[in-house]
Amino acid sequence: MLLSEKNYYEDIDEGYVYDTPAITIGEHHVLTFAGLTGDFTQVHVDEEFAKEMGFKGRLAHGLLGLSLIDALKNRCLVSYHVVAALNWSWKFGGPLYIGDQLKAQLTVSGKRLTSRGNRGIITLDIRATNQNGEVVQEGTNQIMVLCRPTAERPTDQS
Repeated sequence: MLLSEKNYYEDIDEGYVYDTPAITIGEHHVLTFAGLTGDFTQVHVDEEFAKEMGFKGRLAHGLLGLSLIDALKNRCLVSYHVVAALNWSWKFGGPLYIGDQLKAQLTVSGKRLTSRGNRGIITLDIRATNQNGEVVQEGTNQIMVLCRPTAERPTDQS
Protein backbone atom coordinates (compact mmCIF):
# COMPACT_ATOMS: atom_id res chain seq x y z
CA MET A 1 0.00 0.00 0.00
CA LEU A 2 1.38 3.40 -0.97
CA LEU A 3 1.30 6.32 1.47
CA SER A 4 0.85 9.96 0.44
CA GLU A 5 -0.14 9.06 -3.11
CA LYS A 6 -3.20 7.46 -4.62
CA ASN A 7 -3.36 3.69 -4.78
CA TYR A 8 -4.55 1.68 -7.75
CA TYR A 9 -6.42 -1.60 -7.26
CA GLU A 10 -3.17 -3.57 -7.63
CA ASP A 11 -1.51 -1.59 -4.82
CA ILE A 12 -4.18 -2.44 -2.25
CA ASP A 13 -3.50 -5.27 0.18
CA GLU A 14 -6.42 -7.13 1.72
CA GLY A 15 -6.09 -7.04 5.52
CA TYR A 16 -4.31 -3.67 5.56
CA VAL A 17 -5.31 -1.58 8.61
CA TYR A 18 -4.95 2.18 8.98
CA ASP A 19 -6.31 5.09 11.00
CA THR A 20 -7.88 8.37 10.01
CA PRO A 21 -6.93 11.67 11.56
CA ALA A 22 -9.33 12.90 14.26
CA ILE A 23 -11.78 15.79 14.34
CA THR A 24 -13.49 17.44 17.30
CA ILE A 25 -17.20 17.89 16.70
CA GLY A 26 -18.12 21.50 17.39
CA GLU A 27 -21.29 23.47 17.85
CA HIS A 28 -20.77 24.90 14.37
CA HIS A 29 -20.77 21.40 12.82
CA VAL A 30 -24.11 20.53 14.43
CA LEU A 31 -25.83 23.83 13.65
CA THR A 32 -24.54 23.92 10.08
CA PHE A 33 -25.67 20.33 9.52
CA ALA A 34 -29.09 21.12 11.03
CA GLY A 35 -29.44 24.13 8.73
CA LEU A 36 -28.27 22.21 5.68
CA THR A 37 -30.58 19.24 6.24
CA GLY A 38 -33.46 20.91 8.06
CA ASP A 39 -33.07 18.43 10.94
CA PHE A 40 -33.64 20.56 14.01
CA THR A 41 -34.70 17.62 16.21
CA GLN A 42 -34.61 18.75 19.83
CA VAL A 43 -31.82 16.39 20.97
CA HIS A 44 -29.53 18.24 18.54
CA VAL A 45 -30.47 21.83 19.37
CA ASP A 46 -31.93 21.90 22.90
CA GLU A 47 -29.51 21.10 25.75
CA GLU A 48 -32.20 20.75 28.43
CA PHE A 49 -34.34 18.47 26.27
CA ALA A 50 -31.34 16.23 25.52
CA LYS A 51 -30.61 15.95 29.26
CA GLU A 52 -34.27 15.17 30.00
CA MET A 53 -33.97 12.32 27.49
CA GLY A 54 -31.08 10.86 29.51
CA PHE A 55 -28.13 12.15 27.49
CA LYS A 56 -25.28 14.14 29.05
CA GLY A 57 -25.86 16.92 26.52
CA ARG A 58 -26.86 17.67 22.95
CA LEU A 59 -26.16 15.01 20.37
CA ALA A 60 -24.50 15.43 17.02
CA HIS A 61 -26.57 14.01 14.16
CA GLY A 62 -25.69 10.42 13.34
CA LEU A 63 -25.45 11.26 9.65
CA LEU A 64 -23.14 14.17 10.49
CA GLY A 65 -20.87 11.62 12.15
CA LEU A 66 -20.97 9.40 9.07
CA SER A 67 -20.26 12.39 6.81
CA LEU A 68 -17.27 13.40 8.94
CA ILE A 69 -15.96 9.82 8.92
CA ASP A 70 -16.15 9.77 5.12
CA ALA A 71 -14.29 13.08 4.99
CA LEU A 72 -11.64 11.82 7.43
CA LYS A 73 -11.26 8.66 5.31
CA ASN A 74 -10.63 10.85 2.28
CA ARG A 75 -7.98 12.91 4.12
CA CYS A 76 -5.86 9.90 5.14
CA LEU A 77 -2.31 9.30 4.01
CA VAL A 78 -3.77 6.20 2.36
CA SER A 79 -5.90 7.20 -0.61
CA TYR A 80 -7.26 5.59 -3.74
CA HIS A 81 -8.01 6.36 -7.38
CA VAL A 82 -11.74 6.35 -6.60
CA VAL A 83 -14.29 6.13 -9.39
CA ALA A 84 -17.37 5.93 -7.15
CA ALA A 85 -18.65 5.16 -3.69
CA LEU A 86 -20.95 2.17 -4.14
CA ASN A 87 -22.63 1.55 -0.81
CA TRP A 88 -22.57 1.89 2.93
CA SER A 89 -23.82 -0.61 5.49
CA TRP A 90 -23.83 1.34 8.74
CA LYS A 91 -24.70 1.06 12.41
CA PHE A 92 -25.02 3.92 14.87
CA GLY A 93 -23.78 2.28 18.07
CA GLY A 94 -23.52 5.09 20.60
CA PRO A 95 -24.15 8.77 21.16
CA LEU A 96 -21.93 11.37 19.54
CA TYR A 97 -21.75 14.58 21.55
CA ILE A 98 -20.66 18.11 20.77
CA GLY A 99 -17.04 18.22 21.96
CA ASP A 100 -16.34 14.55 21.15
CA GLN A 101 -13.25 13.74 19.15
CA LEU A 102 -14.11 11.39 16.30
CA LYS A 103 -11.68 9.13 14.43
CA ALA A 104 -11.87 5.81 12.64
CA GLN A 105 -9.87 2.69 11.95
CA LEU A 106 -10.22 1.19 8.49
CA THR A 107 -9.46 -2.35 7.38
CA VAL A 108 -9.38 -3.47 3.76
CA SER A 109 -11.58 -6.54 4.18
CA GLY A 110 -12.12 -7.48 0.56
CA LYS A 111 -11.26 -6.72 -3.04
CA ARG A 112 -12.37 -8.02 -6.42
CA LEU A 113 -12.09 -7.01 -10.04
CA THR A 114 -15.14 -5.81 -11.92
CA SER A 115 -16.35 -7.75 -14.96
CA ARG A 116 -14.58 -5.25 -17.25
CA GLY A 117 -11.29 -5.88 -15.47
CA ASN A 118 -10.16 -2.25 -15.54
CA ARG A 119 -11.62 -1.38 -12.14
CA GLY A 120 -11.86 -3.03 -8.76
CA ILE A 121 -14.26 -3.03 -5.83
CA ILE A 122 -12.68 -2.50 -2.42
CA THR A 123 -14.56 -3.24 0.83
CA LEU A 124 -13.51 -1.23 3.87
CA ASP A 125 -14.55 -2.20 7.39
CA ILE A 126 -14.76 1.01 9.42
CA ARG A 127 -14.87 1.37 13.19
CA ALA A 128 -15.38 4.92 14.47
CA THR A 129 -14.55 5.81 18.07
CA ASN A 130 -14.68 8.82 20.36
CA GLN A 131 -11.85 10.17 22.52
CA ASN A 132 -12.54 7.45 25.14
CA GLY A 133 -12.15 4.64 22.60
CA GLU A 134 -15.89 3.91 22.67
CA VAL A 135 -17.32 2.70 19.36
CA VAL A 136 -19.93 5.23 18.23
CA GLN A 137 -20.44 4.06 14.64
CA GLU A 138 -19.27 1.16 12.50
CA GLY A 139 -19.92 -0.59 9.24
CA THR A 140 -18.63 -1.16 5.75
CA ASN A 141 -18.09 1.00 2.70
CA GLN A 142 -17.48 -0.28 -0.80
CA ILE A 143 -15.66 1.86 -3.31
CA MET A 144 -14.80 1.37 -6.95
CA VAL A 145 -11.16 2.14 -7.80
CA LEU A 146 -9.16 2.24 -10.98
CA CYS A 147 -6.75 -0.48 -11.97
CA ARG A 148 -3.27 0.61 -12.95
CA PRO A 149 -3.20 1.74 -16.61
CA THR A 150 -1.87 -1.02 -18.87
CA ALA A 151 1.23 1.01 -19.80
CA GLU A 152 2.16 1.31 -16.11
CA ARG A 153 1.70 -2.37 -15.22
CA PRO A 154 4.85 -4.37 -14.57
CA THR A 155 5.61 -6.89 -17.29
CA ASP A 156 6.48 -10.51 -16.56
CA GLN A 157 10.15 -10.96 -17.49
CA SER A 158 10.19 -14.79 -17.17
